[in-house]
Amino acid sequence: MMAINWTNAKGAQITVQGQSLEYGCWGPAPHKAPTLVLLHEGLGSVAQWKDVPAQLAERTGFGVFAYSRAGYGGSDPVSLPRPLDFQTREAEDVLGAVLDAAGIEHCVLMGHSDGATIAAIYAGSVSDMRVRGLVLIAPHFFTEPAGLDAIRAAGEAFEDGDLKQRLGKYHTNVEVAFKGWHDVWTDPAFAKWNVGDAIDHWRIPVLAIQGRDDPYGTLAQIQEIEDRIYSPLDTLILDDCGHAPHLEKPQETLAEIAEFCVRLRRLEEDEVKIG
Repeated sequence: MMAINWTNAKGAQITVQGQSLEYGCWGPAPHKAPTLVLLHEGLGSVAQWKDVPAQLAERTGFGVFAYSRAGYGGSDPVSLPRPLDFQTREAEDVLGAVLDAAGIEHCVLMGHSDGATIAAIYAGSVSDMRVRGLVLIAPHFFTEPAGLDAIRAAGEAFEDGDLKQRLGKYHTNVEVAFKGWHDVWTDPAFAKWNVGDAIDHWRIPVLAIQGRDDPYGTLAQIQEIEDRIYSPLDTLILDDCGHAPHLEKPQETLAEIAEFCVRLRRLEEDEVKIG
């Protein structure tokens, strides 16, 4: 029995731990196919994935489930300031409950930026057999000076430029969405943040994607994965690409994600037949 109405209708809401979260669904429901669960970036929401969920559903045959975390999009707000370990709390305390509420049975977690970090922490700290793979787009495992400079520059653009107006199209409470992200990353105590040990505990296939020109993170983040991972790893490094490969280089990025998901599904089906 489905836990939610499997629909991409605008304004759909799911209740998780007393909070209302907006969500969307594309393609087959969880009882019919595996699901790609999309975790957005630090200033993202369901709508900001644009047509990526629909394209992935078509290319992979997977269902796609995307939701806006509390404090983003049309989801309930959060209290500020966020704790410095907000990504770990989101992974360990919330994400599993979201998967439960959405009726997810077998899935690949696909995260972008902060969403990739949350997916990475979940896979490294929570034993959840539903999660069969990770797609990590521009993940963060530690801070980098240039990335922190870019976030401070975003703060200036929010206060003095048009960033607030642009983000306001996607977030019911744009101040909460922006400051909940910006104020943690620019807190002096956050400079020592590091969750690289999550990688040590992965036991599922991983696809890591990074643009060479990403202002928020360098290839050192991908190197951290390569140095520590024990499970199968594919990487896609894109030239002339910044922080959002799925939007800036959609043809190459979505093709790689689709190939990864289809291959993973085929391998699992072959294992079932052999077993």
